[in-house]
Amino acid sequence: MLRISELKLPLGHTPEAMKPAIIERLGIKADDLEGFEIARRAHDARRKSAILMVYTVDVSLRDEAAVLARFAGDHHVRVRPDTSYKLVAKAPEGFDGPRPVVIGAGPCGLFAGLILAQMGLKPIIVDRGKVVRERTKDTWGLWRRGELNPESNVQFGEGGAGTFSDGKLYSQIKDPRFLGRKVLEEFVKAGAPEEILTEAHPHIGTFRLVHMVEQMRALIESLGGEYRWRNKVEDFDIEVGADGSRRLKGLHIAGGDYVPTTHVVMALGHSARDTFQTLYDRGVHIEAKPFSIGVRIEHPQSWMDRARFGDCAGHPDLGAADYSLSHHCANGRTVYSFCMCPGGTVVAATSEPERVVTNGMSQYSRNERNANSGFVVGIDPERDYPGHPLAGVAFQRKWESLAYVAGGSSYRAPGQKVGDFLAGRPSSALGEVTPSYKPGVTLTDLSTCLPDFVIEAMREALPVFGRQIPGYDHPDVLLTGVETRTSSPVRITRGKDFQSVNTAGLYPAGEGAGYAGGILSAAVDGIKVAEAVALAYVAEGLIPATA
Repeated sequence: MLRISELKLPLGHTPEAMKPAIIERLGIKADDLEGFEIARRAHDARRKSAILMVYTVDVSLRDEAAVLARFAGDHHVRVRPDTSYKLVAKAPEGFDGPRPVVIGAGPCGLFAGLILAQMGLKPIIVDRGKVVRERTKDTWGLWRRGELNPESNVQFGEGGAGTFSDGKLYSQIKDPRFLGRKVLEEFVKAGAPEEILTEAHPHIGTFRLVHMVEQMRALIESLGGEYRWRNKVEDFDIEVGADGSRRLKGLHIAGGDYVPTTHVVMALGHSARDTFQTLYDRGVHIEAKPFSIGVRIEHPQSWMDRARFGDCAGHPDLGAADYSLSHHCANGRTVYSFCMCPGGTVVAATSEPERVVTNGMSQYSRNERNANSGFVVGIDPERDYPGHPLAGVAFQRKWESLAYVAGGSSYRAPGQKVGDFLAGRPSSALGEVTPSYKPGVTLTDLSTCLPDFVIEAMREALPVFGRQIPGYDHPDVLLTGVETRTSSPVRITRGKDFQSVNTAGLYPAGEGAGYAGGILSAAVDGIKVAEAVALAYVAEGLIPATA
């Protein structure tokens, strides 16, 4: 089959329009086209008066070689790539060798566990939190009653932080082996809609993710994997050799259990601050990493739809409008939109008592009243929190604690209207935008809980973004603080073999280790690390490699 990319049709075209468009694009006769299937669908809304649907299509032709020769040098017509996934190793039937351990059941840990299970290595997955439905009840406890469970919340538990998000399944990572395709296919098997295989910006939403992670857990268990919930890793047993070499020997679990193991995937997530401290105390190499802080910004979704799509707003092929914005400020900072959630809600995402953290979430339908996104400013260790690998954690905690106080010391979030924020005065009454954050918003002055350079940069960026998207900087638009968990503040440094640079047997992985950002990239990193573990088993003579 051949793959055609950048095939464009008008918005609202009929299904029958696809075949003649392919024939015209390739310059072939109608009976030369034997069949086709859509590989990817996107839209181009740069001209609101003429929005286009943009397709990648796989086609079967009577004489593919002749067509390919005519389009030599045109990268929009090429042989369809092989996107199938192949295991790098496979344990023999009845394998009873040492079992690898995965710490964390978020997207990275989930796919590390799945791949290890599919290779017959019967992984043990330990997580400090609860199964997803119990965890959901605890999370609602914070949202509805202001009651926080530090071990079961938006950050910790089955599914990880990605469960309470928009469920975005796209990424900017380079993916020459199509590992992202493997992720999407496993999600479809677990109950995701098949359209995620073709949409340019697929998403799932929280309610569907809950069911999917349950299905994938059942699959891992059927392959010999084992889950252990409420198993917080309290310490790492590391053996130091006479030559200074370091090797993992096992894990100490809170409550006294000990798990002997020499291969551990550390899919910790970006909020496992106590585990970061433990790793640092045990001499595992950690370095500070850049991240971003700011607020959540909320607009009525109808405003965004109209601004992005004009008269085509509401067309079913377009869905709820999203956006991506960036601005380089005079003070040297970059302000940008982050984790945009069309038709979603702003949610309480703290994992520590007496701190306020915001995040965004939406369901598959994306039909809530407001759009929201992170409106954040990039920061870096050397400039903003120098001197210690864990200084970024202290930096986050400082502003989260101040936000807790500014919100009224009750897990309510501090909020401010854009007009008041730009004028430098506290807000006292809401305007046209109703906040979605629960347990609630306390109107105040956000400058009390964000660094001065962040406030300065956001004030510069707001009117710039308003010129790009009319209404973005409307005086009644609401800012809710603080957004601090954009990514991990640390990187647990690993080598080419995916193991810690100074502690053999530890495999830092995913967002918490500083190697991913978002569901898809974390899942892909989980696959890569699982493969590295399996290849270590091959090197040790425990299992054979695949052909």
